[in-house]
Amino acid sequence: MVRKYLSVLASMAMAAAAGAQTAEVVVNADQGRDVISRHIYGQFSEHLGRCIYDGLYVGEDSKIPNTKGVRNDVIDALRNIKIPNLRWPGGCFADEYHWMDGIGPKESRAKMVNTHWGGVVEDNSFGTHEFLDMCELLGTEPYICGNVGSGTVEEMSKWVEYMTMDGESPMANLRRSNGREKPWNVKFIAVGNENWGCGGNMFPDVYANHYRRYQTFCRDYGDNHLYKVAGGANVDDYNWTETLMRMIPARMMWGISLHYYVHPGGWDRKGSSTEFDDAEYAVSMKKAMRMDELVTRHSTIIDKYDPDKRVALVVDEWGAWYNSLPGTNPGFLYQQNTLRDALIAGVTLNIFHKHCDRVRMANLAQIVNVLQALILTEGEKMILTPTYHIFDMYKVHHDATMLPTEVRCGTYKAGSTTIDQMSVSSSVDADGVMHISMVNMDLDKDIEVRCSIRGRKATKIAGAQIVTSARINDYNSFDEPEVIDLKAFDGARLKDNVVTLRLPAKSVVTVAVK
Repeated sequence: MVRKYLSVLASMAMAAAAGAQTAEVVVNADQGRDVISRHIYGQFSEHLGRCIYDGLYVGEDSKIPNTKGVRNDVIDALRNIKIPNLRWPGGCFADEYHWMDGIGPKESRAKMVNTHWGGVVEDNSFGTHEFLDMCELLGTEPYICGNVGSGTVEEMSKWVEYMTMDGESPMANLRRSNGREKPWNVKFIAVGNENWGCGGNMFPDVYANHYRRYQTFCRDYGDNHLYKVAGGANVDDYNWTETLMRMIPARMMWGISLHYYVHPGGWDRKGSSTEFDDAEYAVSMKKAMRMDELVTRHSTIIDKYDPDKRVALVVDEWGAWYNSLPGTNPGFLYQQNTLRDALIAGVTLNIFHKHCDRVRMANLAQIVNVLQALILTEGEKMILTPTYHIFDMYKVHHDATMLPTEVRCGTYKAGSTTIDQMSVSSSVDADGVMHISMVNMDLDKDIEVRCSIRGRKATKIAGAQIVTSARINDYNSFDEPEVIDLKAFDGARLKDNVVTLRLPAKSVVTVAVK
């Protein structure tokens, strides 16, 4: 034991002399119990800016190659990362959206003003049929967000009937008259969105009563079973969670939501998506890591009322929210996506993995052209962002068993902000392959990582991938679309059940171990 301790000290000294930091990681391979639901990797599409129109949907008459009006390049990219669910139509837009305006012949659909996002005219050419057909193309579960703020119980009830009823009924017959004979499979439905704010400015007890009433009339038809999500808290409004859990029985909801965004400069001064210094970067990462505190504290409240963990915590809006790019409509929330955003994604997903016993669904905001998007489009051009490459790298964790992981690492400081250097999570898939995902948040120093596998014999490194770049401000543009990409990483070694590697500064690496 003394010899082993001296060996570790010696390796740490050598690493320090070489300008690197050191870290000790332990993967408890025999303690896996909880599954990392693939639905943690869900996405969000709102009628906001160029997310739906130009981003996902260009119409069947577009010169851009499409299937049923949906861009083929976007379909292929999203299929590749196996997005498990897609939230729609909002967001704030959901509580002013009336679904009957978006069915039937396009030329006769009612137009409306999108009062929340840019004041543009919404022509409703992308509605229920277009969305649910797109989900079938993508092989993903639709996550419908119903209108509580300006809608009625009858309206939401009829929408569920229209989408999922297979028998003889007024709404099922209306669906058939609009060209869809069989119902869609709709699993997830949210009863309102941000009803503490844009969804009605309600008090929590008022919303709780609304939820109980609305969900009563969201019925299961045939074999379709709805997983109902109550509109949960904004950031650290723990009273909202407490009130809903006290007033709504667990049997009435599958999940309760949570919304949290990273704003480096605060809500009023969000900061630039590309022009930031090391100090602002450190603030961004510290705020990203706050997700752990929020999930822990909200989960503690839920545990009090639901010790059997029947109710999922659904983080259905998360990500980085910066100022819109100069020269763009500020109501469109269009921003760039740098290496910083890749690290934010890696850290956040690691936190969700850690809490997968309660966090069973989450949705990045948003999927295309809005906020921390996976994809950016410009006419016929499409680029994949650094965040996309993290979701590509991390898809190995879908429905894998989380392995409790311990980390001892140093700290990184910029300005007045100090953060841990590393974030790590691990899982084992159905084939017995372990995946260890590591984020090095230090902008300057590599980390010599010594990762011990406990409770299981490891036989070989089965591959590794990395996302990194020369500068934390680097991003992919339409002129240079592959500045940041997902690449093979050959620096991991295995000996005596210990994985060693030099983890580059400002990088995310996933190592596969058999």
